[in-house]
Amino acid sequence: MSETVTVPAVRTTAAPPALGGPGLFTVLLAAALPLVDFFIVNVALPAIGTDLAAGEAMLELVVAGYGVAYAVLLVLGGRLGDLYGRRRMFLAGMAAFGLTSLACGLAPGAGSLVAARVAQGAAAAAMLPQVLATIQASTSGTRRAKAMSLYGATAGLSMVAGQILGGVLVAADVAGTGWRAIFLVNVPVVALGLVLAVRFVPETRSQHPEPVDVPGTVLLAVSLLTLLAPLTEGRAAGWPLWTWLSLAAFPFAVAGFWTVERRADRAGRTPLVPPSLFRVPSMRHGLELIVPFSIGFSGFMFVIALALQQGARLGPVRAGLALAPMALAFLFVSLAGPRLIARFGTRVVTAGSVLQGVGVLLIVLAAWRDWPHLGFGPLLPGAAVAGAGQALQLPNVMRIVMSEVPPARAGVGSGVMVTTQQSALALGVATLGTLFLTLVPHLGMRDALVGTLLVQLGGIVLTGLLSLRLPRTVG
Repeated sequence: MSETVTVPAVRTTAAPPALGGPGLFTVLLAAALPLVDFFIVNVALPAIGTDLAAGEAMLELVVAGYGVAYAVLLVLGGRLGDLYGRRRMFLAGMAAFGLTSLACGLAPGAGSLVAARVAQGAAAAAMLPQVLATIQASTSGTRRAKAMSLYGATAGLSMVAGQILGGVLVAADVAGTGWRAIFLVNVPVVALGLVLAVRFVPETRSQHPEPVDVPGTVLLAVSLLTLLAPLTEGRAAGWPLWTWLSLAAFPFAVAGFWTVERRADRAGRTPLVPPSLFRVPSMRHGLELIVPFSIGFSGFMFVIALALQQGARLGPVRAGLALAPMALAFLFVSLAGPRLIARFGTRVVTAGSVLQGVGVLLIVLAAWRDWPHLGFGPLLPGAAVAGAGQALQLPNVMRIVMSEVPPARAGVGSGVMVTTQQSALALGVATLGTLFLTLVPHLGMRDALVGTLLVQLGGIVLTGLLSLRLPRTVG
């Protein structure tokens, strides 16, 4: 009589999905798009204003509407990726970004352009957090370190390249589209990205997804809006009463948000921005550094675009290409970042702040000496040195921030980091941009530019001091 032997099933743990080279290229392409679009409009604003008969306040909304919507919804986008699948949210966000870019390019008036830009910012907020979360959840070890360094390099390069590309596209007047080409160019890029993403980007999600933190989402949106809206629109609108009331409400909104998030964290739930994440030294100190760096970066790009076009009377192409040395230096130096960090640790970031400070000083000297004949030649030394310094900071700091975030919280961590960066970028345009435009009528364009750059230099000194608090090594 035969006996049936039952062999117990062996439980295997599935290996996490791997992000290969084509998949990494695809997510980095998506990472570039929102940042390019934040900066690409800077050199196109004069053309948009002329074509759509838009005043200064409306043009500031073209910039601010995108930036505020993007910043407000980024953490929510990261949570939705954890909940429903990062690849699914990535595809949905990228498709929406393409459609809203088309709407921007076809906008018949200034109001419709602002509305389309707000929608474009919301689409970017759905797409971008999935990039970092996918890298964090589908790579490990040296592959993750390389991917994070490439992400940081892509982010920094996109900010400079966006402004250069904007100038080229506006001047090229492709098929008579003029400034509209800066938005329409996204459509074929998004189509390519969608095809690649379907094939090469793996699906990942949190193993224990939490429901959306509705009170936290609402309070974060209120906090960012009460700060960014009055700062971006206040000067152009003449600082009406609502701007002061909004700024007065900001600290109360932040206090309410933090109280709600801390209570949820202590109760064992996962709030939108878990306060426990900030107990991780690499994240806390890295985010502290990202804020002044991003404020200075975006403020500089906005101010230099206005100064070169309206003060030095350069066209959009020459104004954009004047920053080409910054982009090239950033590209080549950022490629060496992982090796430098491995050899010298995070003091590389401190050295980067010193280099950036020297570069900005050289730009100040060029503006003082050569104004109004400021262009590619006079700016070349300062732009190249500043670009090299920025390349030693931003990619490495982004890698540091995410280095100790567990894969299960990759969506939350990436959302927090990118929200911090994006809010600071919007704040940089609002603060340094407002300072520059306020000084111009009283001091003239040259002295206003010099004064604003010296204020930025103070922020660079602060980033250098904060970099000394970073962990000496990076995991």
